[in-house]
Amino acid sequence: MQLFDNNPNILTWSSESIKIPYQNPFTGKYTVYVPDFVVTYVDAKGNQIAEIIEVKPAKETFLEKAKSQRAKAAVALNTFKWAAAQAFAKHHGMSFRVMNEENIFNNPKGKA
Repeated sequence: MQLFDNNPNILTWSSESIKIPYQNPFTGKYTVYVPDFVVTYVDAKGNQIAEIIEVKPAKETFLEKAKSQRAKAAVALNTFKWAAAQAFAKHHGMSFRVMNEENIFNNPKGKA
């Protein structure tokens, strides 16, 4: 990913490198969620930040953007995955965020 490779604030990054256990709300079975990226970067204040990042289309991110039943089911399933990811991140001193086409190129000030 050129965005990560070419950014001098990015210290390390990996793709699909961690597995987070969660319970599928539809089947009741335990399975794993594999987020898209794990990135460590230095923010504008010089703090080292480790972050888990998931990239999804908005229609699978927000229920109000989900038009089909499939997209609505994806939002519901993602909600459970992301709750597990937030707990995992917190336990490991990291943060978690979801990005979509609406915000992927609009970096808030201070983010890598």
